[in-house]
Amino acid sequence: MNEITVPAMGESITEGTIFKWHVKEGDSVNIGDVLLELETDKVNLEISAEASGVVQKILRQEGDNVTIGEVIGQISPEEGVGNEPAVPKTAEVPVPAQAESKAAPVEQPKSPAPPAESGDGSTPPASPAARKLARERGIDLDQVQGRDPIGRIYHEDVKNHSNGGSKTTATESKSVAPAVASSAPAENPAKPTERQRMSRRRQTIANRLVEAQHTAAMLTTFNEVDMTAILDVRKRRKDAFKEKHDVSLGFMSFFTKAVVGALKRYPLLNAEIDGEDIILKKFYDIGIAVSAKEGLVVPVVRDADRLGFAEIEKEIVDLAGKARSNTLSLSELQGGTFTITNGGVFGSLLSTPILNTPQVGILGMHKIQLRPVAIDAERSENRPMMYIALSYDHRIVDGAEAVRFLVTVKELLEDPESLLLEG
Repeated sequence: MNEITVPAMGESITEGTIFKWHVKEGDSVNIGDVLLELETDKVNLEISAEASGVVQKILRQEGDNVTIGEVIGQISPEEGVGNEPAVPKTAEVPVPAQAESKAAPVEQPKSPAPPAESGDGSTPPASPAARKLARERGIDLDQVQGRDPIGRIYHEDVKNHSNGGSKTTATESKSVAPAVASSAPAENPAKPTERQRMSRRRQTIANRLVEAQHTAAMLTTFNEVDMTAILDVRKRRKDAFKEKHDVSLGFMSFFTKAVVGALKRYPLLNAEIDGEDIILKKFYDIGIAVSAKEGLVVPVVRDADRLGFAEIEKEIVDLAGKARSNTLSLSELQGGTFTITNGGVFGSLLSTPILNTPQVGILGMHKIQLRPVAIDAERSENRPMMYIALSYDHRIVDGAEAVRFLVTVKELLEDPESLLLEG
C-alpha cells in the first residue's frame, strides 16, 4: 500500500488546505497523475501520484487543513485491488473485536476517547503545527476540543481554543445548534446574506496586513511626479521598443529603475530588522504587487539593478501572467527587499500602502491625471501628474531620509535619461 502524503513545500510553509481532489476512491492512477490541489499561504500546489494503482482511501477531505508529512490517502497496487485492502482489516480489526465482543458492542473503542482527552493524563494526537501553537500560547492539548471525528487536534482547533471558541466547537455543540437555528428565521428575508469561508491565501493576506500594522512603526510620506518626460519617451520609442524586444514599454520599468537608484543612495530602505540588528541588503530584488483572483501577490524581480528596461518589462509580464494563472512558484514570491504597488491601474488617485513585512519600505503608484501646474510666476500648464506614496518603518528609517528617498525617485522619473546612469 502506497501512502499519499503532504510534501515539503518550502521552509516557511508548514501546512496547507486541500483545495480540490482530482480523483475519487476507486479511480486508477499512473505515476505523475495529479491527485489533488493543495492551497498554501502563498501558492497552490499540485500533488502527483508517486506510484501507479487504485485510489483505495481518501483520508482527508476538501477544505481540511493538513500538515507536512501527513497521510491524506492511500493507493493500492492495481494487481492487488481485490485483496490488498482486506489484509490490514482482517489482521487488525478482529484482534480488539474478539477481546471485547462478549463484554461490549463494537462501538466500545469510541467511548474511552473523551476521558482520555479530558483528564487521564494522556496526550491527544495532534499535528505538529497544533503542538507548536499550543506551546507558544501555553495551552494544554488535553483541554482542546477538536472537530476531527477520529480525535486528532489541528492548528485551527488550538487557535479557536485560545480565542475562546473551543467550548462552542465541541462541548456546547448541542446547545449552540438550536440557538443558531432559532435565530436564523429572525433575519430579514428582504436582506439576504451569504457566508463564504476565506481562502487560505486571503487569511494569510489578512494576517500579514494586521501583523505589519501591529509590529512596524509605519508612516507614509507623499510627493507628486510630473510624468510629461516619461510619456514623451514612451510615445517616441514605444513602437521601436516593441519591435526590437517583443514587449511593450510600460511604466513599471521606469519606476523600478528609479527605486533602485534611490535605494542605492538610502540603503536603510533596502534593509530589514532582525531582533536588535539591522540587516542591510546589498542586492535589489524588487517585489511587484499583482492583483490575482485569490488576492494580492508580490512576485519578485531578481537583481533589478542588473536588468535593462526590456528585461524588467519581460520579467514583470511573465510574473504577472503566472500570478493570474496561479502558476507562480514559491521561489518567485520569496526574498524581496522592497515593493512597488500600482493602485493607479484601478483608478486610485492617492493611498497609503501597507508594508510587505519584513521589508521596511513600499512605494505606491497612482493614477496619472491632468492637473494645472505652475511653470513660473506667470504661466501654468495642464500636466500629467501622479501622486506617489512611500510607506516606511519609522523604527529604522527617519522621516528626513524617507522624504529624501521619495524626492530622489521623483527627480529620476522626471529626468528619464538619468535612469540610464543610475542603472
